[in-house]
Amino acid sequence: MTTSGSLLRVALLVATCSAALSRADTFGTDTFGTGENTFTIDFVTIGDPGNAADTVVPHPVSAPLPSGSVDYVYRMAKYEISEEIIYKANALSNAEGHPLDLTMDVERGPQKPATGLSCFDAARFVNYLNEVKGAPPAYKFDANGIFQLWEPGDPGYDPENQFRNRFARYFLPSADEWHKAAYYDPVNDRYWLYPYGSDEPPVPVASGTDPGTAVFNQDGPADVMLAGGENLFGLVGMAGNIADFEESTRDLLNDDPLAARGTNGGSWIFQLPENMSSVFRNSAFVDAKQPRIGIRVVSVPEPSSLLLALSSAVMMLIVRGQRRRAA
Repeated sequence: MTTSGSLLRVALLVATCSAALSRADTFGTDTFGTGENTFTIDFVTIGDPGNAADTVVPHPVSAPLPSGSVDYVYRMAKYEISEEIIYKANALSNAEGHPLDLTMDVERGPQKPATGLSCFDAARFVNYLNEVKGAPPAYKFDANGIFQLWEPGDPGYDPENQFRNRFARYFLPSADEWHKAAYYDPVNDRYWLYPYGSDEPPVPVASGTDPGTAVFNQDGPADVMLAGGENLFGLVGMAGNIADFEESTRDLLNDDPLAARGTNGGSWIFQLPENMSSVFRNSAFVDAKQPRIGIRVVSVPEPSSLLLALSSAVMMLIVRGQRRRAA
């Protein structure tokens, strides 16, 4: 991309963000709780709103693929949710008198990804994050803990997505949000097959952060901060280690609160590299405890966060453009 092209793209980013932004917290690291049970979640800005849709052809056994086009700036958690965060959320909620009681399938270590949680568990955890920040819940449950659709009379009702309350701050990623964050290249305005700016599979490793590596074909997951190299947005573990729950249903319709949800990213288990690629998307029943699926959180900024979001996105474009020109 030329210098003039980069400047034009920055100008378009500023103009589009000004019109498109709505809701959520600040960019960077968000802090939850108090005292010894305080925990943080690091977020990365996913900019370039209104990006083109992906045209990749799905694998024959893949769930339907999303387009990957998102018309707003949002934040994706840099790492998957760790066991330690679940422990602390359980302790905080218990002390507050309404315990989450989230139970994981195995305890591998505080920085290992939390697994063995159902999609319902993941949604309840996200609702708790909103509660801590004084925001409405992202997802609606009835008195028996059954997932429900938001209805027209509910504050925050969004007719385009009856799963998600638009007044909430934190969510599970939609299929489009996850796909874009994993495979989209904002500098070259294109998608790659793998989340590292490449159509070549990542190198399998047991742990580490070397570029172009992912944790797969291993005996277990790595710590969330050591789950392979960063992708183009700076996210870790978008291929391998564990898969992430999506908010979206397998069929992408979001019209049945009990329908299976999409999952993405593969896991540490022995598998083909294409299972971590943009051609493949899996799914899971909402109430089933999943031993190789975990949680990654997204948030959508409100207008007051615009300038910081733009600064991060613009600097990313400039630095990457300089690196490409130097190469």
